[in-house]
Amino acid sequence: MADEACRHYMDCDRYETAAPLDTIPHYWHEAIEKYTEDTLLSHGIVPWHCMAMLSRLTKAFEERNFEKILKLSADIGHYIADAHVPLHSSRNYNGQLTGQEGIHALWESRIPQLFMDSFDLLTGSAVYLYKPSDYIWGTMGRSFMLVDSVLKLERFATTMHPENKYSFEARGTQTMEVYSVPFCNDYHRMMESMVELRMRQAIFSVASFWYTAWVNAGQPNLEGIRGEILPDPEDAEIEKALKSGRMKGREEHGKD
Repeated sequence: MADEACRHYMDCDRYETAAPLDTIPHYWHEAIEKYTEDTLLSHGIVPWHCMAMLSRLTKAFEERNFEKILKLSADIGHYIADAHVPLHSSRNYNGQLTGQEGIHALWESRIPQLFMDSFDLLTGSAVYLYKPSDYIWGTMGRSFMLVDSVLKLERFATTMHPENKYSFEARGTQTMEVYSVPFCNDYHRMMESMVELRMRQAIFSVASFWYTAWVNAGQPNLEGIRGEILPDPEDAEIEKALKSGRMKGREEHGKD
């Protein structure tokens, strides 16, 4: 589907200069009335889409539909996790507006690649979300609050490594330019484990949305449900769009 990309981010700085995100209508129909649907789709819809996916997952639990439960659980997990990434809350999503191209992959890929073994990702039990809309909007606001730190600390770390910000690593049969280990060490240290903390919160949030959908569905007994995982028509449409070049999304990745 041509509008898949917009489900993974929201340009909060299109609407507000700082968190909390309290002037943006949290209900889709009210947001359309205020901004128009074209504007919303152009600047990302992840918090609204998470709520739509929660409704769909709840219905799948009610129906005890094995295929839909698995697929929708995975889908909503992706969207919720993306809402925890600071750069998914800004128009400057890859540092392209500030001369910091590649920072998206640095934060989301390179830092976890280097430090994942030291991350503590245990979160405790999921909880029931009495106000899931407030929860996901609060999550988006906290991501937005971190954007300045993500950008400023990368600039500061760059001044510390004028000659060795990048290095070369072998990837299979190729040699690729990547952010150097010394640079990443300093950036990770200055962020005070921000990536790890956002990942841990994302895990807790995804689990809590799953649990909330199941409770809202009446806590159906899922023991013994089985089903064949069949191709989803929407997945086929997305794959077709990707191959044809019709799907246009953000270019978020650079050096990693």
